[in-house]
Amino acid sequence: MKFPTILIKAVKGTRDLLPPSTELWNRVEETARSVFRAYNYREIRTPVLEETQLFARGVGEETDIVRKEMYTFEDRDATSLTLRPENTASVIRAYIEHRLDQRPGIQKLYYLGPMFRRERPQKGRYRQFYQIGAEAIGSESPWTDAEVIAMVVEILRRVGLTGFQLLVNSIGDANCRPQYIERLREDLRSVAPQMCDDCRRRAETNPLRVLDCKVEADQPIIEKLPSIVNHLCEPCGAHFAAVKQHLCDLGIPYEVRPRLVRGLDYYMRTTFEVVHGSLGAQNSVLGGGRYDGLAESLGSKIHSPGIGFSIGEDRLVMSVEETYTPDRLDLLIAPLGGRALRQAAAIAQQLRQQGSSVELAEGKLKRVMELANKLGARFTLIIGDDELAAGKFKLKNMSTGDQQDVTVEEIVPLLQK
Repeated sequence: MKFPTILIKAVKGTRDLLPPSTELWNRVEETARSVFRAYNYREIRTPVLEETQLFARGVGEETDIVRKEMYTFEDRDATSLTLRPENTASVIRAYIEHRLDQRPGIQKLYYLGPMFRRERPQKGRYRQFYQIGAEAIGSESPWTDAEVIAMVVEILRRVGLTGFQLLVNSIGDANCRPQYIERLREDLRSVAPQMCDDCRRRAETNPLRVLDCKVEADQPIIEKLPSIVNHLCEPCGAHFAAVKQHLCDLGIPYEVRPRLVRGLDYYMRTTFEVVHGSLGAQNSVLGGGRYDGLAESLGSKIHSPGIGFSIGEDRLVMSVEETYTPDRLDLLIAPLGGRALRQAAAIAQQLRQQGSSVELAEGKLKRVMELANKLGARFTLIIGDDELAAGKFKLKNMSTGDQQDVTVEEIVPLLQK
């Protein structure tokens, strides 16, 4: 008895990245690496798997990420493991484990890679998604905050994103935030029953998370809640004022959003986000902030203040892909016959070694020329018996239709031109 063959597809919330889209992904990543080098950041690669406790302690047990979104399973030795939902906690874990605090200067680290959260898939949001991020560890200076923000703005500009908006805020520290949270908890008691289920729960367990609610019906209530900017202690207020001044000095426009708190518990003082209109309701391209107490919460005995960000690469690519023009194939070689194929293979190898993109296609000339058009080739080189005898080959410009006889040595300058 034969069973029907079931077509296996990608898991819900994941996707295959295919050419030519992957060209844009590579270009975005290459641009980010270039900017990171300019700011003296070095790459770090952490495991995709971490102990679950790392995220419970670092991200926060009352966050949606830990409560509802993590992919967690028990290993054969009964250890609870989790596919990383974000990478800052992993970077700080590596920083502590490998004593990077012993190295000179601020530790400037960047990463690129997949993260995993079991969210409801929607435009620009996937269960396996990709982040480009950076962490500057070892400085409490507001200048470091401004420099990190300047770096991420430079990345966005270089990849061609326009029309984005930088939002900034300060959420205080251990000195002033507890008093604000208690005030927030008191104000929420009378209005929380009118809000969504998550907000009703957070109103007591983690009131600050209420400000991060995205439910449209709750926004008028949230807008009337007290602003943390009005409750900052003197050091936090001075720090935030200095960050804003540095951004002005650098010519970086921003808007203060007093209810911008981000979705992770480790943030303190500076928080920021970049939004873009092309993404609809879920319009955040990236977010970040300062996390001066994260290392201590993960067991470090050394105070290691830090600030970082993560770019949602899926969303960034979506925002710039409409203006992206894929790289064109430089040359398609059309050999007409066995002898021509051998010569064509040698020419293709030579041109590839010199940096040109080359495709070789056998078959009838008409079909090969149709393929050249479909592949978007800039030029087509025709090699037949007559061309072999003359030592010159027919090079056709596919945009203009112009055709000329060339030697092998003359091809490269023409391609480069």
